[in-house]
Amino acid sequence: MRKHFDDQIAQLGEQMMAMGALVENTIERAIRALQTDDMAEAAAIRDGDHIVDEKEREVEAMCIHMLLQQQPVARDLRTISAALKMITDMERIGDQASDICEIATMGHLRSPRPEHFASMAQAAISMVHRAIDAYVHKDIELAKQVELSDDIVDALFNDVKADL
Repeated sequence: MRKHFDDQIAQLGEQMMAMGALVENTIERAIRALQTDDMAEAAAIRDGDHIVDEKEREVEAMCIHMLLQQQPVARDLRTISAALKMITDMERIGDQASDICEIATMGHLRSPRPEHFASMAQAAISMVHRAIDAYVHKDIELAKQVELSDDIVDALFNDVKADL
């Protein structure tokens, strides 16, 4: 029985990595579309937001199934709870990338683009990637580093606002 549960936890980690990769890709595509004024790509990103939403529902269903079937406690419960929190945040990040593309396609984000967009996007991508790594490898030190990186993204966001 424990082997089956351990396999489910491993599969959860794989699904978290897959969702993280989707979100990272969405951010990368969004920033590239903005940098190149590719409004067709921006519209495709906006219209493809449901893919991240579907992945969130899939991982959420997996977590709920594990909670109901296995009734985990202690470390296992924290692992599943963390996944549930993380997928909500990743879905929101995907929504924000999509929203930026929607604003761009409506013509509300004209050239020249704020110079700090690309740096902020790369910092966000790095945070998502490292957060998933910290989760999968249960690396507390890496998680702390990700938390500190939030100040960098916040500062870049302020720079973007000033650019605009």
